[in-house]
Amino acid sequence: MTTIARDAKLVTFINVFTTAPADQPEVLAILDHVTSTIVRHAPGFVSSSLHRSIDGTKVVMYAQWRSMEDYEAMRANPAPLPFLQQAMKLATFAPGTYEVTETYAP
Repeated sequence: MTTIARDAKLVTFINVFTTAPADQPEVLAILDHVTSTIVRHAPGFVSSSLHRSIDGTKVVMYAQWRSMEDYEAMRANPAPLPFLQQAMKLATFAPGTYEVTETYAP
């Protein structure tokens, strides 16, 4: 499960897919399929969550990996590539790599 904590020492990816509202459900379905059938089984995968914008123009994937090397090994696997290519026909992609610096709770 997703754990957002400064001391977790995980690599966080926040990837934004911008799409037409009519294509948002298909982009979500593609990302759900590739993550649930391939990506989540890769060594070093910790968690992932999908988010959709209310206006239909964005899909955001928040993913955590144990290390950059684990993530890069998954990306070197050719199995997920056709799904990413399919999503890229429907959306533009703005990837981002982050680390947690602080968290807040009530």
